[in-house]
Amino acid sequence: MIPINNILRIKLKNKSSYKKFIKNLISDIFQSIRGKQDYDYTSGSLPKAVFLLSIPMILEMLMESIFAITDIYYVSHLGAEAVATIGLTESIISLVYAIGIGLSMGTTAIIARRIGEKRFDLATISGVQAIFTAFIISLFIAIPGILFSEALLELMGASKEMLHYAIYTRWMLGGNAIIMFLFVINAIFRSAGDAAISLRVLILANVLNMILDPMLIFGFGPIPAMGIEGAAIASNSGRGLAVVYQMYLLFRGSSRIHLKMSHFTINARIIIRLIKLSAGGFGQMLIATSSWIFLTRIIAEFGSSVLAGYTIAIRIIVFILLPSLGVSNAASTLVGQNLGAGKPMRAQKAVAMAALLNVLIMAGSGIALILFPDYLIRFFIEADDVVRSGAQALRIISYGLIAYGLGMVLVNALNGAGDTINPTRINFIAFWIIEIPLAWLLSHTFKWEQAGVFYAIIISESLMTLMAFYIFRKGLWKTKVV
Repeated sequence: MIPINNILRIKLKNKSSYKKFIKNLISDIFQSIRGKQDYDYTSGSLPKAVFLLSIPMILEMLMESIFAITDIYYVSHLGAEAVATIGLTESIISLVYAIGIGLSMGTTAIIARRIGEKRFDLATISGVQAIFTAFIISLFIAIPGILFSEALLELMGASKEMLHYAIYTRWMLGGNAIIMFLFVINAIFRSAGDAAISLRVLILANVLNMILDPMLIFGFGPIPAMGIEGAAIASNSGRGLAVVYQMYLLFRGSSRIHLKMSHFTINARIIIRLIKLSAGGFGQMLIATSSWIFLTRIIAEFGSSVLAGYTIAIRIIVFILLPSLGVSNAASTLVGQNLGAGKPMRAQKAVAMAALLNVLIMAGSGIALILFPDYLIRFFIEADDVVRSGAQALRIISYGLIAYGLGMVLVNALNGAGDTINPTRINFIAFWIIEIPLAWLLSHTFKWEQAGVFYAIIISESLMTLMAFYIFRKGLWKTKVV
């Protein structure tokens, strides 16, 4: 058998060796998707460890992005105002994503470290505390989200026509607990090395969403057409049933994490540690996502057509970036587990391999977006003014994808080590000190309009990558205690 760590340097001397290489590569891909739950990511072939974790995580992130793509595809048939409303709502709901991702960072750091130490029961208890924490936080978002959805859209610069679609915002904020659970429980599986389970969960959620979306938006048989409200109900229903499946898998116990009713007690010590670790994750994600809110607010000043084009472009870019996030999540898990096993140099090598893989992925994706932006936007909507704005956004932002892909790996590696403070500082400088003022300066003072916002994005993200590289090279993350 040709080991996976020879993939990049293998010499294929004849057709027989080529066929054998392809056969074993396909075998490894299927193995990673099925999930090899007894695989020890702290020993053995490191390239194979990166491979086994990255493939399901890449596919998982693709599944997550399909939610957004599916919604925007069907809602685009309702008009530019409906699409723009989803764009504004996504900017608001991104705060929920920020908290969910931040909490999942703390969860990953703790559970991956416990798995590396072979303390599986303590890893399970830590996972339960993360679920408790997610539920409590979601209540503080759902109540004001339901009561003040129209006011929030107005604050974001929504037109009167867009306020008619506020029901979408109300549903999405009211059901934020589902999003929280999906993020946190999948982080539990990933940090335990069971990334294939997270993939299966999101496949289920997406299949349900793709079935329910057209049925609820346009109507089907006795089901009335609900318009944009149907899109929100479909998303919440698909994700909600996926959460039920997650809990079933946790209790079934085929994962390294095996829940029992005895685990459902509050452990204040673990929750406090989790919140401390997650605070940096909260901070960096809130900083990053709130900067997107400000950017969306600036874009909204140039009209609903520009905002609609920008919204579609961002959905496409998120679709491209999420596989890259999957690779960076793999790096985070490997860093946590190998530091727990007392192998910091192995953790560093894992980051280098993940970074190379991410650069290759982002290079190919960036070229495609730069060359064919119009075709991609027209897949969702035919309005020429929306296509023109969306294509401009895609082309400009894509120039920064390679740098951003590298930065994602470096930042997630620091998070996986439990160093969430430095990434928070990096995000604060890149996105608040640089990106927001620069976007306003270029779009208004220099009169570049929306193009100024797009250039501000790639400049700030490139600087973020340089700062993350400097911190990573210093190596203090290797001694972080979790």
